[in-house]
Amino acid sequence: MNEKFNEFLKANLPQAPSFHPYYNEALSLMLLAGGKHFRASLLLGVVNALNPALTDTAMRVALGVELMHTYSLIHDDLPAMDNAAFRRGVATIHEKFDETTAILVGDALNTHAFYEISRADLSAQIRIKCVEILSKNAGVNGMVLGQALDCYFEKKPLNLEQLKFLHLHKTGKLIAASLQMGALIAGVKNTDEIYDLGLKLGLAFQIQDDIIDATKSSQDVGKPVCNDTDKNSFTNLLGIEGAKSSKDELINEILNKCKSLDSGIYKVIQTLIQKHLKG
Repeated sequence: MNEKFNEFLKANLPQAPSFHPYYNEALSLMLLAGGKHFRASLLLGVVNALNPALTDTAMRVALGVELMHTYSLIHDDLPAMDNAAFRRGVATIHEKFDETTAILVGDALNTHAFYEISRADLSAQIRIKCVEILSKNAGVNGMVLGQALDCYFEKKPLNLEQLKFLHLHKTGKLIAASLQMGALIAGVKNTDEIYDLGLKLGLAFQIQDDIIDATKSSQDVGKPVCNDTDKNSFTNLLGIEGAKSSKDELINEILNKCKSLDSGIYKVIQTLIQKHLKG
């Protein structure tokens, strides 16, 4: 599934030919640099498990999710935020080109996400609902709120409940939205349960990211590590072993909750947990 999405992504990169010397190249830099495509894989995996005939049709919505996620990384790496020199093993856009270009490319990918969803070969009702879900979870009360909290409370310690709130928004909501949109496209009438499952999955994903930051080298992960020493992270609050224990508890909760859903969804989530959240 991931290979098929990669092919679709490369065939549908955003293009803006002009006399600007590098804007068009910058649009695709982070998209071509790789990445796990975790959110797109969740969306497509759910569709493929529940209604495989619609998997190809869902590709454009999955692309919209990937564009939204990539915009968030580009802005997260900016000097005003994390000031990261590289991401996905390549120089960040503000390092390779300039900060203005990085801001504008992030803006462009954000809005282009909705353009791609609007073009999906789905009913107008489903497309509008996908736009609603993505904008709600990525915007004002979603991912952006999480990022605002993360930036403001750097060097200001939070308690565990506050930290969970922060990362349920910054990381969890886009992952939950990906699952929810996949279920919606596949024809599930009530997507609340799978959305709640996605929030837990997002929290586990963030804990794993914090563990990687504290224990792996930059060469291993393709981005700066030990970058969270001044941030509110699960490893800073709970210690590495405490964070691992918390992640394992969440994984068990997720897999137990999955058992009440379609067996295909259970298999999709189990496979992605094994690939991205173990170790």
